[in-house]
Amino acid sequence: MLLSDEMLQLEATDAVNAMYNFKFDFAEKKFREFKEKWPWHPMPYFLMGLSTWWKIMPNIDNEAYDATFEAYMDSSITIAKGLFEQNSENYEAAFFLSGAYGFKGRLYGERKKYSKAAFAGKEALYYLSKYSDNNTLSAEFLFGKALFNYYEVWIKEEYPLLRPILAFFPNGNKELGMKQLKEVSYNAFYTRIEAQYFLMRIHYLEEENYAKAFPIARYLSTTFPDNPYFQRMYAMLAFVNGQRSEAEVASQSILDKLDQKYPGYEERAGRYASYFLGYINKYNYRDNKKAKEYFQKMLIFSEKTNLTDSYYYLSSLSNLAQIAHEEKDYETAKRYYKTLMKRAEKKDPLYKEAKEYLDPPKKKDKKKK
Repeated sequence: MLLSDEMLQLEATDAVNAMYNFKFDFAEKKFREFKEKWPWHPMPYFLMGLSTWWKIMPNIDNEAYDATFEAYMDSSITIAKGLFEQNSENYEAAFFLSGAYGFKGRLYGERKKYSKAAFAGKEALYYLSKYSDNNTLSAEFLFGKALFNYYEVWIKEEYPLLRPILAFFPNGNKELGMKQLKEVSYNAFYTRIEAQYFLMRIHYLEEENYAKAFPIARYLSTTFPDNPYFQRMYAMLAFVNGQRSEAEVASQSILDKLDQKYPGYEERAGRYASYFLGYINKYNYRDNKKAKEYFQKMLIFSEKTNLTDSYYYLSSLSNLAQIAHEEKDYETAKRYYKTLMKRAEKKDPLYKEAKEYLDPPKKKDKKKK
């Protein structure tokens, strides 16, 4: 089995770490070398698919890599199935089948192709449940089990309309899933970083426990400083946890790398970084000149990515209007508030702020008795 080959692990470690650090040229050169050595094995194709997946991650709405990603994962599945048909106890083939189907399910879920996602998930679960115990890859298989245990319950809770699709799956267990993810993040070799990513994601998005997500984001960003997704999450979680100096350093790094055209650094990461720097300069340093510069950058990045209904965009408009008012540039303040009212929902407090500025409530004259 290649996955238990210690020499291969040493070779693969540098390449996989390079991939997570967005050094795709180095990583994929090594993965292609693996393909030349072992064209009959699913691993090189899976690794090329995983590399393509991380090209998608900085902007999950970008579908430019979807076809390439699916092609690599389909190749991994085809080759792994051939090995599996030769030997039904080939745990390595089962691992790649579960992994490739699992990643395809993740993409289909992001694209809201829920029937396809369910089919891929069912295939992944088949190989997980049947072949994951009592073998040398048990720690790697546990990653898939952990995700299933957590998300089977979470999807039912958050998306009731999808419950019929999950009716044919066994019941999950959120607490067990989190416990298993932690175990994988400590003990697995190939799935360790993915487990750490999901721990961070679940704490931040699903559980809204920013304090628990923050140290994981800090570790991942420090370990892979050129990964735009990890660095963005680190800046965001540092900011919401009140660690403004860390948020400032991370945000400035994001903008610097975006300017230098580092792989994966684009407007979406720039939005967050610009907002955090604008906020820090306005409220921590009382430097309206720099704050204005960063909030204006934030508007440009948001408009380029069609994310003009987000809180960060609306809050930037509000802050720019406030700065303009302080500078006695009342026409500019009105212009920002008019844009805010067009973008925000009427129940949004920022909408109310803009409305009151543009149309202040008239004071009623009290009648003298």
